[in-house]
Amino acid sequence: MNNKLSKDAYGGVAGKDYVPYVSSGSKSGGNVAVLIIGIILAVLFAASTAYSGMKSGLTVAAGIPGSIIGSAFIAAFAKQKGILGKNLLQGMSSGGESVASGVIFVLPAILLIGSQVSFLEGFVVGVGGVLFGVGAASLVYNYLIVEEHGKLMYPESMAISETLVASEGAGESMKYMGIGFGIGGLLTVVTESFLNVANNVISFVNESFYKWKFQVEVSPMLLGIGFIVGLEVSLTMFAGSILSNFCIMPLIGYFAELGKDGATVWNNPSVAISSMQVKHIGGSYVKYIGAGMMLSGGLIGAIKLIPTIVSSIKETLNAKAGNGADSSSVGNMILLSGIILAFIGGFVVSGGNLVMAISAAILSLFLSLLFVIVSGRLTGTIGTSNLPVSGMTIASIVLVTLLFVIMGWINPESNKSLLLFGTFIVTAISMAGGYSQSQKVTYIIGGNKNEMQKYFTVASIFGVAVVVGTILLLSNQLSMTGDNVPFALPQANLMSTLTAGIMSGKLPWVMVIVGAVMGVVLFLLDLPIMTVAIGFYLPISTTSIILVGALVKLLVEKTCKSEKEKETKVSNGISLSSGLVAGGSIIGLIGIILQVTGVIKEASPSGFAASNGMAFIMLIALVVLTIIPIIKGKVRNG
Repeated sequence: MNNKLSKDAYGGVAGKDYVPYVSSGSKSGGNVAVLIIGIILAVLFAASTAYSGMKSGLTVAAGIPGSIIGSAFIAAFAKQKGILGKNLLQGMSSGGESVASGVIFVLPAILLIGSQVSFLEGFVVGVGGVLFGVGAASLVYNYLIVEEHGKLMYPESMAISETLVASEGAGESMKYMGIGFGIGGLLTVVTESFLNVANNVISFVNESFYKWKFQVEVSPMLLGIGFIVGLEVSLTMFAGSILSNFCIMPLIGYFAELGKDGATVWNNPSVAISSMQVKHIGGSYVKYIGAGMMLSGGLIGAIKLIPTIVSSIKETLNAKAGNGADSSSVGNMILLSGIILAFIGGFVVSGGNLVMAISAAILSLFLSLLFVIVSGRLTGTIGTSNLPVSGMTIASIVLVTLLFVIMGWINPESNKSLLLFGTFIVTAISMAGGYSQSQKVTYIIGGNKNEMQKYFTVASIFGVAVVVGTILLLSNQLSMTGDNVPFALPQANLMSTLTAGIMSGKLPWVMVIVGAVMGVVLFLLDLPIMTVAIGFYLPISTTSIILVGALVKLLVEKTCKSEKEKETKVSNGISLSSGLVAGGSIIGLIGIILQVTGVIKEASPSGFAASNGMAFIMLIALVVLTIIPIIKGKVRNG
């Protein structure tokens, strides 16, 4: 068997005529060992994605790292299952990551509006979203995966498939992931949750005349994300931060000093307008302009999706009419379970309001079905990493919010219920992308689609439990307000600002509208609105270190003398960066668990260890430790 996909995997033949990589013998890759390993990977990627996503606003697809780690585990514990077993593990890894990528967008917003969420509430709506997302996506499997073969390219699915068949590269990739995990874990232990003996934030703040702030958080996790997403995305996000910290903030600060005596900050009466500090400007004004930018970006993105929505539904209905027996009984059972859980969840979260439970559940199911189809199709075009989940979620949340306002459900408890319905929707949308991507890999490799469906669903349910548990564990830190909060939560902050503001009538519309108009200007300039907006909203300490990671990647590329060398070293760098993200987030989460349980006590650096100088040393150490293994890596022949 050649360690390379055939050209037919990329198109040129009808989907029904494609011969997969494994074309004979058993199509099963699963057994108890594979199931247990897959659940462990799903749990790890769910926890890692939840932690890193809430800090950075970005998530990293788990398919490729999952396939790399899965290759090692299959070799050690289930060798007889081979590439089909590895395929199931990459799918289960994607399931855990997809759950986290969806849930963290909305569920933490409940904490931000001052409410509490129970594990049962989060688990029921999360599992309902998983089952409905997987079940609805399975209805259009034949159309998206088979009939559109070669038309919908599923770029990340093809990259995962190539990784699976190139088994000789797995050992090398695992080595670099291990190095990255070690670097990320070590620096996280030193600077954050465990020992916290060294400052990891380079900080410059100017409070006089021209008010501005510049910071760099020395985070291996964020540097790894920067390497993975590349220069274009990182630079665009950083541009948003420059706009907020060196343009909008000084401008507001200048006019604020002209404020008359007695005028106070609109949401903080204890602070006079004329004496606002950078943190007050950022938290009470710039934040809401950024929310307006993200809102307009999401709505413009949703409007741009209308042709895709219409064509997707039309072509899907035509495909189903021509092939009505395609969906499996397992898929139909999963879908039915998701619908039932949507209504059960509606009763659980609506506080006994029967009308709210039924009407909001029906609207949520309709919006979820609509965007699940779009999500599956867009994944085939741009992959899950670039899936516009924010735009689809914002559009859905706005429509559900309008329902609540029309019905008069505008108290804080109703807002909490609204956000739980939103969690169901965003989870279904995110799951549809991850599921479609994993099923495309299964189709290309030659696995059993029903087996992938079962394993993916089981892994995702475990992922829901882990993500909801992580959010509850971090609830005190997630609900913190102020200038230097540990988790930025850009999407969840937008959801809480939007829903609470509309329901209470106290949304600072002037600032939101200013941000929305800025978003329209970005659209007219053909710039990526959401990327700039997230950079505008995130702390500059986050976007600056993400940019450093992208610059490290650029440096690695510039040192390469051939395309082959560049391909190999960038691939090694992405593996190492995946390790940085996993090491930084997993070790950071373990440190917080140990703090919460009282095993270790909170500490803080002092003296030189607390200075900018120490943070500079940590930054240099991180960059050097990241670059050296990549640069010294040998170019593989072949």
